Amino acid sequence: MNTPQTLDRTDAQALLSRRIVAVETAIVDVPTWRRHRLSNTEISVQSCVIVRAVLSCGAEGWGEAATLGGPRWAEESVEAIKANIDTYIAPAILGADALSFEANALKMARAATRNASARGAVEAALFDAAGHSLGLPVSAFLGGRVREQMEVLWALASGDAEQEIEEARRKLEAREHRRFKIKLGFHPPAEDVARVARIAEALPGCEIVCDVNQGWTEATAIRFLPRLAEIGVVLIEQPLKPGHQAATARMAARSPIPFMVDEAAFTGPEIAANATAATGSVYSLKLVKSGGLLEMKRAAAIAAAMGMELYGGCLLEGAIGTAAHLAVFASLPTLEWGCEHFGPRIAKRDLTHGEIVFRDFQIHCPTGPGLGISIDHDALRDVTRKA
Repeated sequence: MNTPQTLDRTDAQALLSRRIVAVETAIVDVPTWRRHRLSNTEISVQSCVIVRAVLSCGAEGWGEAATLGGPRWAEESVEAIKANIDTYIAPAILGADALSFEANALKMARAATRNASARGAVEAALFDAAGHSLGLPVSAFLGGRVREQMEVLWALASGDAEQEIEEARRKLEAREHRRFKIKLGFHPPAEDVARVARIAEALPGCEIVCDVNQGWTEATAIRFLPRLAEIGVVLIEQPLKPGHQAATARMAARSPIPFMVDEAAFTGPEIAANATAATGSVYSLKLVKSGGLLEMKRAAAIAAAMGMELYGGCLLEGAIGTAAHLAVFASLPTLEWGCEHFGPRIAKRDLTHGEIVFRDFQIHCPTGPGLGISIDHDALRDVTRKA
């Protein structure tokens, strides 16, 4: 018979040494190399909330919560994210064991309903700190890596076809990107489609994805989807607004190009509902939708179980947020469409020491404990918003 095992004093102290003793936040405003346009906004400065979590053993971890031009893409703004973390989320987990990932996620969810970006950033910081405390990569907590790198797309979103062609050619020459996502919805549809045709013609052999960012109606999609198919577009992201489920399903059924569900599904039930309604055959994974690394991995499982393929989406996160996404993406059994985490390349300042590597059209997962990144404190100080 086995003898019951008990913790000795050293083991108990080791557990206690990973208590969460501080969660700190700062808003940063990072200029981008060119303006980035969506159907409902455009930015030339990317604002994020950076989260630092400190454990009683001295280990620290970092997370990032991104938005696009304020509460336009979703309901969160950086100001609200910071306030909700400081006032509600951090107090709910202070003193907790950083390794109690599920329990901490439940505490944060009870403290702040939705607020997915805020909770996701804090959870990333906790995973990072826990990884550093044990000398393990975050992916080890998520089942381990099945891939070390993945194909990475670049978004063309200035609205100027000639500028975008020049930009894409530079990426090709540098062997950083050969698949491109063209943002639509901010020009009249005929102009947008003509722009897609011009870019596709100038980039033979490159895969083209189009993201309408909810900018079309069903009638517009009926008119212009056949032309996008002729051009050779391989994927259409969120052409209609969330809530227009029946209309989106009708369009997906008649379109020769697969649809990708993005803003229409944040939660597991929403993913299942969209899959059941057949609004799309690909799902875009994002921490800002799932609210944490654990929930994003569950979202991937739900989508895959419903027959959807997976795509690693982004919200222009910098290197910290990108590293958190990569930790999850590296552990997924399938990731058919790769990812689009180009955020570290569009930002003028890298808040890390360059651990996110783009090479041979792949983004390479950083190595080392935690998220595999280290913070450039000078850069962080320079872009931190003053109170």
